[in-house]
Amino acid sequence: MGCFSCFDSKEDETLNPQQETDDRKQGHPAVSSHISRLPSGADKLRSRSNGGSKRELPAPKDGPGVQIAAQTFTFRELAAATKNFRPESFIGEGGFGRVYKGRLESTGQVVAVKQLDRNGLQGNREFLVEVLMLSLLHHPNLVNLIGYCADGDQRLLVYEFMPLGSLEDHLHDLPPDKEPLDWNTRMKIAAGAAKGLEYLHDKANPPVIYRDFKSSNILLEEGFHPKLSDFGLAKLGPVGDKSHVSTRVMGTYGYCAPEYAMTGQLTVKSDVYSFGVVFLELITGRKAIDSTRPHGEQNLVTWARPLFNDRRKFSKLADPRLQGRYPMRGLYQALAVASMCIQEQAATRPLIGDVVTALSYLANQAYDPSVGGHGYRDDKRNRDERGGRILKNEEGGGSGRRWDLEGSEKDESPRETARMLNRDLDRERAVAEAKMWGENWREKRRQSAQGSFDAS
Repeated sequence: MGCFSCFDSKEDETLNPQQETDDRKQGHPAVSSHISRLPSGADKLRSRSNGGSKRELPAPKDGPGVQIAAQTFTFRELAAATKNFRPESFIGEGGFGRVYKGRLESTGQVVAVKQLDRNGLQGNREFLVEVLMLSLLHHPNLVNLIGYCADGDQRLLVYEFMPLGSLEDHLHDLPPDKEPLDWNTRMKIAAGAAKGLEYLHDKANPPVIYRDFKSSNILLEEGFHPKLSDFGLAKLGPVGDKSHVSTRVMGTYGYCAPEYAMTGQLTVKSDVYSFGVVFLELITGRKAIDSTRPHGEQNLVTWARPLFNDRRKFSKLADPRLQGRYPMRGLYQALAVASMCIQEQAATRPLIGDVVTALSYLANQAYDPSVGGHGYRDDKRNRDERGGRILKNEEGGGSGRRWDLEGSEKDESPRETARMLNRDLDRERAVAEAKMWGENWREKRRQSAQGSFDAS
């Protein structure tokens, strides 16, 4: 699915009459092959590490230029790396151009080279924004930009190679010989992608709004570790007392938040909505927009919303290719998160940090499908309603405590499940804070006792 206005073509003509002239540039203006400056503001983009240290980084706005610390390549070097962009090197295509697998002759490193369509949607500014964003923002769940080429009117981006392709490749239109993603992997991908979004929203200052969160932009490395890619549409979020950023509507139909599609007002909650759509894709296995389905089922969100109101229909929301191999309670909790993310009103959606907390818990509960069927254990607390146990993942994380959900006799909707989810998360935070306080108190006592001993 390419990148274009969130509206379909007919709506686009009515609501965005200037888009054709704004976005479809006939070739890129020439810039130096060694880009060192980008029109930007005096504001600084700060990337905060987990330890609280801050790095001052320049941000893309209107005003003085900023330095871009990314490796530059000549077109000749990248042509050699991709064997002159031969078909056998081609690995994918999107709204902004074609992607080729290559090997850099200078280092032998395997890379992905995105050759932008000179007559396509991504203009020179979007190219510069992507170079800037990926040069300055670094996180395990963001794709690494190795360098770029801006020879003449050529625009190419060089990324680390992601061997497993995109999430879209593993969810939709699977060939018969390809195994669908299991439940545990889906939750792991969702949690990792949410962490990448959390970094953009909460660790960057001002926040960065991704604006094009979709399954084809989530790339996967070995072990299905997800990384966000394609930052050409990213925008700096509101600062000071501003509540939103106003911009022309761009993105991908089916993923855009309704308030952004209608007004062009962009906030971090717009990304949360898009995340909810992708999370629904992971749960259901359906595309965000699928014109091959019956009319009422073509839009994933429109199809799913009525089913959220009846717990007896929750199983219809699970991907049939899972063949029932998922924890029922895990499904309820995942649907609760998804339903909160795709709320019509932006103010009622959670912050991405709260989503990360919930999904990190789900991702760290490894479902074991081998313990199921008729092999129920007597202790019902150790299994879900399908008989499969929810085990603590050996990788760590989470408290290992099971969700406080009742059996099938209670008719919880996703909203009620969400309230229980929030109560449990608050309880976990309180326990963690109490443990930290206790450890600090014991450490202070130890130091005090040591000091008294030294003084004597």
